[in-house]
Amino acid sequence: MDELLFLQDEVVPALLKGLRVSILLIVPSAFFGLFIGILVGALRVYGSRPVVFAADIYVTLFRGIPLVVQLFIWYFGLPYLGIYLSPFTASIVGFSLCSGAYHSEYIRGALKSIKRGQMLAAQALGFSKFQMVVSVILPQGLRRALPGCGNEIIYLIKYSSLAYMVTCIELTGEAKILASHSFKYTEVYLAAGGFYLGLVSIAGWILHRLERRVAIPGFEHHRG
Repeated sequence: MDELLFLQDEVVPALLKGLRVSILLIVPSAFFGLFIGILVGALRVYGSRPVVFAADIYVTLFRGIPLVVQLFIWYFGLPYLGIYLSPFTASIVGFSLCSGAYHSEYIRGALKSIKRGQMLAAQALGFSKFQMVVSVILPQGLRRALPGCGNEIIYLIKYSSLAYMVTCIELTGEAKILASHSFKYTEVYLAAGGFYLGLVSIAGWILHRLERRVAIPGFEHHRG
């Protein structure tokens, strides 16, 4: 009975408060990360050599440096340059740039899988390179990249838990504070894990529905 009261009166209200912050972190980070990924992925395939080189450097850096180190740089490092970001802003910047680097790999692979004949046909119709990429190639590439990009969004939900490392108190941060005060680590962290499982399950369902909606009949096969 005491455990149930503890969960009801303390754990759930605290974690719901943290859940709100987590969602406010995840949604814009997912949007900006996908936007960056599409832009960088397209530039890596169709950009000039200097642009491709710069895009490759970006991807190498943000895929190679651990995310928690990136967050420390944005929050603790930038003040030495006179730039001050709030914990919330630093978290979104870190998540977006890191996620964008991974998205760009999925986008790049999908764009390179489009047959060259479609590009030649678009050129024959008088499309400029920009029009060809935006109107013909990119829509097909995004459809093919969706499973991979969706997987990255799932990862984003889970690594959003690192925000508390730069004092942005989201779901994991609230759980850590509550567990430290109550010493009921198992109960609190199991409850927090349940919240993350719920977020991931909902996101997975939405992404699966989106994949089915954009699938071209006869080209992709979906179970169920």
